[in-house]
Amino acid sequence: MRSMIEFYTEGSLELLEARRKIAEYSLPRAQLRVTQQREESRLPLGKIIDTRKRVFGEIKKFATYGSQIGDERPISQVRFSPNGKLLATGSWSGSVKLWNVPACDLAKPYRAHGDRVGGVAWHPQATLSQSPDTVNIATGGADLEVSLWSLNSDKALHTLKGHADRVCRIAFHPSGQYIASASYDGSWRLWDASTGQSTGLHVPDRQLLFQEGHSKEVYTVQFQDDGALVASGGLDAIGRVWDLRTGRTAMVLDGHGQGIYGMDFSPNGYQIATGSGDNTIRIWDMRSLRALYTIGAHTSIVSDVSFYRPLATGDIFTDIARGVGYVDVKMENGDNEGKMEEDKPVPMEETEGKDPSKPLSNVHLPVPGLFLVSSGYDGMVKVWSADDWQLVKAMSADAGKVMSADISPDGQFIASGSWNRSYQLFSIEG
Repeated sequence: MRSMIEFYTEGSLELLEARRKIAEYSLPRAQLRVTQQREESRLPLGKIIDTRKRVFGEIKKFATYGSQIGDERPISQVRFSPNGKLLATGSWSGSVKLWNVPACDLAKPYRAHGDRVGGVAWHPQATLSQSPDTVNIATGGADLEVSLWSLNSDKALHTLKGHADRVCRIAFHPSGQYIASASYDGSWRLWDASTGQSTGLHVPDRQLLFQEGHSKEVYTVQFQDDGALVASGGLDAIGRVWDLRTGRTAMVLDGHGQGIYGMDFSPNGYQIATGSGDNTIRIWDMRSLRALYTIGAHTSIVSDVSFYRPLATGDIFTDIARGVGYVDVKMENGDNEGKMEEDKPVPMEETEGKDPSKPLSNVHLPVPGLFLVSSGYDGMVKVWSADDWQLVKAMSADAGKVMSADISPDGQFIASGSWNRSYQLFSIEG
């Protein structure tokens, strides 16, 4: 009987320091998330149902807002900026373009890569607190490179080299300090994003981690919102969740019949959505280490999946959840039953010390992760509820294969990028 021998490569001191920083960053974020979820678990069922009806009622009003030819070759990915005012499109021509939203006029073009663009990602604070002169955007291309860009220059701040085959999806760590890239070379890699912070000086490539683990090409990669975990999806139909603090595999996502092309962590921190060439979306739960649900999402390849993440400063769906512009019936303890009054949000600290057995009327159903957007090669963009995973809205892009989709952080627009070289915007009618 042959014994299995595992081989390990000793990590660098830079990787050790990165793991420590990631642990320090992610722990308080996880603690805050769990505290908020504990409060939300005490919400009255009636309030949850009412909020869902409001939010999904608005989503059902989405319709085509406009369409624009974005390039001379297919649009491979679309991503809204953190402030929702710009849309980045990557193309098979190698170009990346920024478009003003909702005007759809060109704000800035980049000649980003010598071959098709596989991934576009915004720094978490780009267009918010991040200086426009530093790294705001990262792109990956079939020229084997990951490039870092500012908003004020058409020259790359830095180019990260190391992949041996085309780069597909890329992602920023929520801290903005690291970038992950997935590649057809069968690996995903972790880079130090601060490499591109200084112009005029040569800074060596800061590849912190070269991670294998897939038997075929790795197509997509995504960070958990806490920052402790990263997930990779490959054309071997397998997804893997990695603990960045230890380097160990936290979960294997085994169940798809074809390659995984899109994946996203839910803001709740423990669920993952994967979109596959088998036309389905699978929802995975890290607590039970299994697939919770399989959605027969599209009639062809599922190219992208994205959970809704609103602006911290406000968005239309959070306003709806909090009753802004609506009137709520408060029913705590039955004191106000039947009395109509405007519902106002109450700071979380004001709920501390209250009887945990009683439901709260001043905590609101969280909007982050309440729904999921998907795109498919069947030409459709769809919105799914993230509790029972039912279809809320289906929209035709009227543009052939849809390669990617995203929803703006303010909730005003859904964008899609298509094979026919155009991108589309969908917005709420009226």
